[in-house]
Amino acid sequence: MESPEQRPFSGAQWTISAAGHEAVIVEVGGGLRTYRHDGVDLVDGYQTDEVCPGCTGQVLAPWPNRIRDGRYSFGERTHQLPLTEPERHVAIHGLVNWVPWRLLEQSEDAVTVGYDLPPQPGYPWPLRLVSRWSVSADGLRAEHEVTNIGGEVAPFGFSVHPYLQLPGVAVDDLVMRLPAQTRLLVDGRLLPVGATPVAGTEYDWTSPRRIGAAELDLCFGQVIRDADGGSSVSLSAPDASAGVSIWADAEFGWWQVFTGDALVGERHRRSVAIEPMTCPPDAFRSGKDVLTLKPGTTWRGAWGIRPGA
Repeated sequence: MESPEQRPFSGAQWTISAAGHEAVIVEVGGGLRTYRHDGVDLVDGYQTDEVCPGCTGQVLAPWPNRIRDGRYSFGERTHQLPLTEPERHVAIHGLVNWVPWRLLEQSEDAVTVGYDLPPQPGYPWPLRLVSRWSVSADGLRAEHEVTNIGGEVAPFGFSVHPYLQLPGVAVDDLVMRLPAQTRLLVDGRLLPVGATPVAGTEYDWTSPRRIGAAELDLCFGQVIRDADGGSSVSLSAPDASAGVSIWADAEFGWWQVFTGDALVGERHRRSVAIEPMTCPPDAFRSGKDVLTLKPGTTWRGAWGIRPGA
């Protein structure tokens, strides 16, 4: 039996690999610790003896981002969540990112993990979450299912929190394409207070251009969708010698972009968190794009990361 000193902080580690792609999925949070292609780390991950920093690679459910004061109403009831970001007096990033997920299936190039979220104060609806992570010649793919296993309709939102990087390329020099026509306006607590078009402003990355000195922790909406209904965000080196893109299917209509300015030490502005979201921040209060899961129904969504811009 392994001693506590030997056990990784993020629990069991499940490595998957194929065609030069390798990823490590972890027990704690059921998320992505590392992803590399031909030995190049395209995700800014973390070590096994490190508490997951900045939510990197985590699954965010049953809501992403922040809920003002952790308080919201659904139906005829009002609910109060724990304030998990107390300095801003908000509940942030859901309830499944620090819990142990269980291994359901494993092969050389794929792993499936699951977690049953129990009903609890602030969120009294039981959910069953299943995530299948795989790698192939096309890159990394994640397929998520969330089922309402209770007897009442449940409010729901979903996101993931990978930090993308091109080693050796500073965030300022990364050329980003972000297919979104609006951005949310936020207050001092990073909570939305409105929306505004990006066209003609410093926040318009609908055509590729450098991130430059922009300090971003913003949600972008009115996504410009591809023919299949999905969308993607790309980062590339200034000379186009390297690139990485993140795609999400039609279930995700929002992109959060965070340039890591609030992170300390070596992680400060080292990579860019690009998060596909089903709903914007504070959606449980605004009702904007909140999914409602009927008893016995399952939500499904997929996203992934590919080398090349």
